[in-house]
Amino acid sequence: MRRRDFITTVGGGAAVAACTPLDQNDVVTTSDQERFSWKMVTTWPPNFPGLGTGANTLARYLTELSGGRIEIRIYAAGELVPALEVFDAVSSGAAELGHAGSFYWRGKSEATQFFNAVPFGLNAHEMNAWLYYGGGMELWQEVYRPFGLEPFAAGNTGVQMGGWFNRPIDSMEDLMGLKMRIPGIGGEALRLAGGTPVTLPGSELFTALQTGAIDATEWVGPYNDLAFGLHQAARYYYYPGWHEPGSTMECMVNLQAFNSLPADLQAVVRVACQAANLDMISEFNARNANALAQIAADETVEIRAFPEEVLAGMKILTLQVIEGLTARDPLAARIWDSYRTFLEHSRAWQQISEQAYLRTSSS
Repeated sequence: MRRRDFITTVGGGAAVAACTPLDQNDVVTTSDQERFSWKMVTTWPPNFPGLGTGANTLARYLTELSGGRIEIRIYAAGELVPALEVFDAVSSGAAELGHAGSFYWRGKSEATQFFNAVPFGLNAHEMNAWLYYGGGMELWQEVYRPFGLEPFAAGNTGVQMGGWFNRPIDSMEDLMGLKMRIPGIGGEALRLAGGTPVTLPGSELFTALQTGAIDATEWVGPYNDLAFGLHQAARYYYYPGWHEPGSTMECMVNLQAFNSLPADLQAVVRVACQAANLDMISEFNARNANALAQIAADETVEIRAFPEEVLAGMKILTLQVIEGLTARDPLAARIWDSYRTFLEHSRAWQQISEQAYLRTSSS
């Protein structure tokens, strides 16, 4: 009994001490009180709907989930570094975070393109499945870590539109000589078709299309295209977005900065990115429908489906681009093998689930 009384007394005293407010002279040295002030650079115009606001949402999640221990200052494209220098800024440590699309970095490694979108490839749901449960994230880390980066999926646009054109596209011949803003593997497929792919940041698209510097541009979909006023710069609006069936947006984190976080804040970064990933695709699905209705009401715009001949031809050329890419790069070959295998297995299920349901519900 005396021993039990002693333990009770000591335990009670410890509990009281734990609940006693700290004196102003006490110093807290535990790691959970550390604060981190980080910079995020993006490839998007400031507060641009969907993409720019997606970066804002991610920053807010990071701050809220960390209880204010991670504070983010966002720099839109051109405010700290140009849009297409985000990769270098985060890799060098000039900024701790970057929000972008990985296909912009093909000059660093051609394998980066597989983690944004592959023409005629995985849609948004399939892309998330491959990344989180099919080995995709591990491969993405393998590509980025030599550059001092830790990658995370942090948004998805869903299936995009095929783009805005200043002349009709009725056959593969109409792509000859076409100067189009289209990055990534899709751009290289256009090159094989006789066109000229151009890489431009979103902020330059309207002027380039309106002045004739380019003949066509893809961007995202109705929500973002309407925000840029692209319907005022070209007449023909084509679908589907064969080149970007489910474009993943990335949050790249400077690897040294990420490793400096305690374990609980590293978990916060992972969860915040997953939350932002879900938030963006949800917003695009909600907003695109309303924006499409506005564009369709504009009598100067013609919304058209790509001819089957064009889609079939671009699919053949896409596979040729990928064959050349994987022949040059063994890492890209391993990633493509994983991606293609997952796609083949996934489509068997999609055909009798999502695709079958949509056919049934639309009839």
